[in-house]
Amino acid sequence: MANRLPFALAAAVLALPVHAVAAEERRFDVPGGSLSQALPVLSRQAGVSISVGDAKLWRARVKRVRGRMSVDDAIAQLLAGSDARAVRVSATSWRIERRPPPPRVAHRAAAPSAAPQPRARAPSRDMVAGPEDEIIVTASKTDLPFSHFAGVATQLDGGDLAFGGERGMESILSRMATVSSTHLGSGRNKLFIRGIADSSFTGPTQSTVGQYLGDIRLSYNAPDPDLRLYDIANVEILEGPQGTLYGAGSLGGIIRVVPKAPNPDHMELQAIAGVSVTQHGEPGGDIAAIANLPVGDDGHALRLVGYMLTDGGYIDNPMLGQDDVNRIHVRGGRGTFRLDAGDDWTVDVGGVYQAITSADAQYADRDAPPLVHNSMVEQRATARYGLGTLVVTKDWDGLHFQSSSAFVSHRLFERFDASRDDAPPQILDQHNKTRMFVSEARLSRPFHDGFGWVVGASVIDNRTRQSREYGDAFLQAPLTGVTNRITEFTGYGEATLEIVRGVTAAGGVRVSHARLGGAGEDVPLAIAMAGRAITAHRTETDLLPSASLLASPLRNLTLYVRYQEGFRPGGLAVDSSFVRRFRNDLVRTWEAGVRFGERGRTPFDASLAVSHSRWHDIQADFIDSSGFPSTANIGDGRITSISGALAIRPWAGLSVELGGVYNHSRVDELFAGELRSIAAQSSADGTAPQLPVLLARLGQIPNVARYAARGAVDYVAPVGDEDFRLNSWVNYVGPSRLGIGPILGEGQGDYIDTGIAMRLGNPRRGVSLTLTNLFDSRGNRFSLGTPFVEGSAGFLTPLRPRTLRIAIDVAY
Repeated sequence: MANRLPFALAAAVLALPVHAVAAEERRFDVPGGSLSQALPVLSRQAGVSISVGDAKLWRARVKRVRGRMSVDDAIAQLLAGSDARAVRVSATSWRIERRPPPPRVAHRAAAPSAAPQPRARAPSRDMVAGPEDEIIVTASKTDLPFSHFAGVATQLDGGDLAFGGERGMESILSRMATVSSTHLGSGRNKLFIRGIADSSFTGPTQSTVGQYLGDIRLSYNAPDPDLRLYDIANVEILEGPQGTLYGAGSLGGIIRVVPKAPNPDHMELQAIAGVSVTQHGEPGGDIAAIANLPVGDDGHALRLVGYMLTDGGYIDNPMLGQDDVNRIHVRGGRGTFRLDAGDDWTVDVGGVYQAITSADAQYADRDAPPLVHNSMVEQRATARYGLGTLVVTKDWDGLHFQSSSAFVSHRLFERFDASRDDAPPQILDQHNKTRMFVSEARLSRPFHDGFGWVVGASVIDNRTRQSREYGDAFLQAPLTGVTNRITEFTGYGEATLEIVRGVTAAGGVRVSHARLGGAGEDVPLAIAMAGRAITAHRTETDLLPSASLLASPLRNLTLYVRYQEGFRPGGLAVDSSFVRRFRNDLVRTWEAGVRFGERGRTPFDASLAVSHSRWHDIQADFIDSSGFPSTANIGDGRITSISGALAIRPWAGLSVELGGVYNHSRVDELFAGELRSIAAQSSADGTAPQLPVLLARLGQIPNVARYAARGAVDYVAPVGDEDFRLNSWVNYVGPSRLGIGPILGEGQGDYIDTGIAMRLGNPRRGVSLTLTNLFDSRGNRFSLGTPFVEGSAGFLTPLRPRTLRIAIDVAY
């Protein structure tokens, strides 16, 4: 009955009438002055992205905007009397460009009338932010124009991410060659950026990628919650360590999801419903509703999002006589109430909840027929994520103040098949419970007139408890678990200065002081009585500097160099029946890059970035003597990464995008003591004969594909009174290793993923069709099925088979 619910709801939405969308109005109070000072304020108040197509326009004088009006009218009033004009690029983005000179009057014979221009909007150019398409990098915390940002920043349009069907983090992965993930299952994965990867499953180590919803941190050492990206304005990805502005856990970079803000001036209703069919599997469906409700006449508003999804299973388990066992159900919602407190103070109170239920594991056995695994255990998993937020902001006298606080509750349950050969079925149940409080306050001068800065302070209190139970289906006994707690106090500052025209320097520093503690859980009495370490407490202070220099010697050419650091604190990990301590690790990265072209003004634009990272005291996971994952510092390593992107626009309505990354990683300074311990624990007799094998396989950092590439084609054109859009993509993920040591050293990757999506309609209604995995490829996204010795070399995680989705969307 539960599987039919999405289809019933979809049918209900299909029957809804369609009404016209009223003119969208908002309240604006934007000071006059230079465009560089006024535009970030207008962009924030409108909740849209506004780029500038000519860097010289930043110094243009613009007028004050005050009152209730549409975004189009606000931009027009701002630019009135100047040499600039606004061009709407998408539903939530505009481009400011220089107004063309009036045409000369010439007397000539009448020419045949030109063909009408396409009315469909140009495809979003979200591959890599271009130097002259002045996207505001809000993740810089100073509203820094991209032309002054020394680094790789990508902004993905929220509408494009949802185009063809909302797929959560998969939508981001399919558009970014430099972002990768494990594939244990939705709500259980770890993310990596630019080759900074540590392990294949979530343990006590902190993530290498910082994830944010607006300015709220989503997690600390928990897996990616895989929140569905409905009603999102955009997603910003900053590559490379971001320790100065974002602190611990941003070794590889950050992913910042920016939701659409409540609008007090206009009521909005939207519904999306789809059904899908998977080859070799069962059908699925999805439905979502979005509402924006003004509250009173004083600038208050409520924005709500709700959704339900079912992904049909496609893995069979003949041992239990079951087909399509790995179905996934997702339900969730998000709400934000915006209070206009007067005197330019704004208060947002919000909440997020999402529940993911996986009926069984999504891996297959290597030696079985395709899409089959044999297990006597239903390896189900559940993830429950809750978030409460409070954000207070104020703009005045060219300054911006923001205070962001949140409480996070994240619970994950996983069941693994722990059966040994020729033995009755055994089960391992693992529970991870995370509670986090985070608060940050900052004051910034948004970048204008060649100068911008930000100072801030934050506190994080995170507590994670991992408990495990082992036994059969009727009786299970607790195993040793661990609790980690960290309280971190930080202060940071960063400034950006245009030294001379075309040359910009930036520098900053972050000071973090952390109190770390932990304790073993369910430790065997004999070990506890023997006085073996089951608790640990310590403090540490870290200093994270950053510096960059950017130059634009020629039009359409930008060069930059950048230095940045990132770190993760240490903690406790379970090692067989003992609890062991691991140290903090540190990444130091040098990066250089070049960017060409003017996005939207030249037929192509391109970028190339080269980075070299030294990674000290790498935290990584291994398999202990009981077959369970543990964590240790394995040594020091280095990662060299080369990434590039190219966008070509041969004519209006068509764009072609290419991107790729090459990673070379090595663990070149090994900690022999740790490795001998790991090898001994991985050995059946505990002696360590596998150490040479371990050293040979340890060279490449785990989960780092040597190379990856992607390509996409986007085309829009009018069809009668409607607009037609088509987007197709192909992604290649190169080979990598699952983890370290003889158990986790299995190969994975080396596969191609493809898809095509199309939509016919207008902003009020539309019909879309999406086809993924066009060639019904299998591939191997992930080589971990269950973390036990006997089966670890025989698993693979195939791509979802060819899937067709048909959907409608309506707006009121």
